[in-house]
Amino acid sequence: MPILDTMLSSLPSIPTKTITKHFGLVSWSSVRSKHLEKDFFAWIKNMFGWELTTYTELLNESRNQAIQRMMTQAEVLGANAISNIRMATLSVAAWDSEISVYETAVYVK
Repeated sequence: MPILDTMLSSLPSIPTKTITKHFGLVSWSSVRSKHLEKDFFAWIKNMFGWELTTYTELLNESRNQAIQRMMTQAEVLGANAISNIRMATLSVAAWDSEISVYETAVYVK
């Protein structure tokens, strides 16, 4: 089953579909870091209140990677949908950030 066929929902159910099987919790994390030069320029931007585009990119890359890995994990279990998606972001160290994605893998008709 291709990854693109997996339905994603932040709701506890999949609208217009009936959940016929639960596979349980599926989760994944992605920890990323940018290099020191980019961190330095982000620090300067922060002083002036500008958007920290380096960190925006970092979080988007991390989130996308975590979602793709989580979808693959769900599909290995036999799921064709994922419900109740939740995400959390935290700082692991001064230059690192983690995105955690967790949800319920289900099969729907």
